[in-house]
Amino acid sequence: MECEEGKTMRESGILMPVSSLPGPYGIGCFGKEAFKFVDFLADAGQKIWQLLPLSPTGYGDSPYQSCSAFAGNPYFIDLDALKEEGLLTAAQLKAEPWGDDPKQVDYGTLYTSRYKVLRTAYAAWRKACKGLHGCSDYFPDDYYAFTLANEDWLDDYALYMAVKGKYEGKGWMDWDEDIRFRRPEALSACREELAEEINYWKFLQFKFFEQWKKLKQYAKEKELQIVGDIPIYVALDSADVWSHPELFQLDEENLTPLKVSGVPPDAFSENGQKWGSPVYNWSRMEEDGFAWWQARMLEHAKLFDVIRLDHFAAIVKYYVVPNKAEDGRSGKWSRGPGKKLTDAIEKVIGDTHIIVEDIAGKSPIPGVKKLMARTGWPGIKILMFAFGDDTANEHLPHNYTDCNLVVYAGTHDNETIVGYFRDKTDYELAYLYEYLNIKYKEEIPDALIRAAYASIADVVIIQMQDLMKLGNEARMNAPSTVGRNWRWRIGTDELSEERRAWIRTLASVYHR
Repeated sequence: MECEEGKTMRESGILMPVSSLPGPYGIGCFGKEAFKFVDFLADAGQKIWQLLPLSPTGYGDSPYQSCSAFAGNPYFIDLDALKEEGLLTAAQLKAEPWGDDPKQVDYGTLYTSRYKVLRTAYAAWRKACKGLHGCSDYFPDDYYAFTLANEDWLDDYALYMAVKGKYEGKGWMDWDEDIRFRRPEALSACREELAEEINYWKFLQFKFFEQWKKLKQYAKEKELQIVGDIPIYVALDSADVWSHPELFQLDEENLTPLKVSGVPPDAFSENGQKWGSPVYNWSRMEEDGFAWWQARMLEHAKLFDVIRLDHFAAIVKYYVVPNKAEDGRSGKWSRGPGKKLTDAIEKVIGDTHIIVEDIAGKSPIPGVKKLMARTGWPGIKILMFAFGDDTANEHLPHNYTDCNLVVYAGTHDNETIVGYFRDKTDYELAYLYEYLNIKYKEEIPDALIRAAYASIADVVIIQMQDLMKLGNEARMNAPSTVGRNWRWRIGTDELSEERRAWIRTLASVYHR
């Protein structure tokens, strides 16, 4: 994904979360519709499938507020595959409610139904395991191999989830003091008491990664690269913070955050954003060569061909907000680890490429472009940010000076193209009309996508919603809001053959 002298590396792809795929059980998964989507991408001349984080969803159903930086989302396990293995029946799947609207994820219903069915599958799997050798503690070799290969994160994650269940879903901050502070005798007692529950959570991860490996291999056979997304931060209520509190800026006496992550007022939110995640103790991380970050990047390098590193600017300079603040307006800037961290990452990622989300709001952060130049990691441009009053806007294609970048029409945090421009007047859109050589608002989505494809950028990635010319009813996320985000799903075979042919033609015409 780099532009090399004498070598053309022009590629295009589509941003489509796994959760947004169609299917019968309330949310997209690694089932047949995922394989069909890979087929569609290959047929449409695309080279890239970009995902949102595959981690378990957390507060506000957000994949960017996860209970683990390493675990996969159990919702993405294909239930039909478990049925084919004899772990579930059609009647068991049909008996559960999966939501009233097949084009919206109902997370409340999903939480109840999915885990109920997954527990049924686990019980059937354990029964089958015991029946093989008549031993209550028998597990298959492939399961053992998986747990041993991932024990550095899996043991703590499974214990965390089991204890969380014991405390009726409460965050670790509200657990009894002995287990909250991970005192050895408390950990041992919980491991013994919750042994079967721990095995259940390990089983879910085993199945998640088993199925993901098959899907990724299928994409590889179709010559597709998969771009995975890594949030810069992890949630406070996570296995990572509970098991490694020393790596975060927490009060040593009660393990509460001293300050939390956020961003100042920007194009997404006039009041800034208070994300609420604890910020890293970078000096402590540096003592062991950023081992936790290396482990995280290494695991994701196994999962993806390309890693998109979210909010890269925070590695150079990060924004911290008082824990009791209502929004991001009262925050302050602090210095990040910069090149020390990127050097540590480069030691472990091998051939995996990295894209950095380097959008930094109204005021670019000094040092970000310099660090990107040192690493060679491409940044991004967003065409929806391009058409203000300034013809020198860095997001306008004629201002691109380097092909080593990734261009989006919009991202998961934006309105859709149709939604963004719907209420703008012709006067406000005069420059856009002139620039794109169009006359009508209805022409904007296709013209923007074409401009991205025609640009010098090595890579262009378009949201599925924008390819389908959907309005804000299909918006994925509105930052600083909760309750209606991360829900959009596509219907089965909803993308017309005309649109498939159009994007295929663009890929050919602009040599992507």
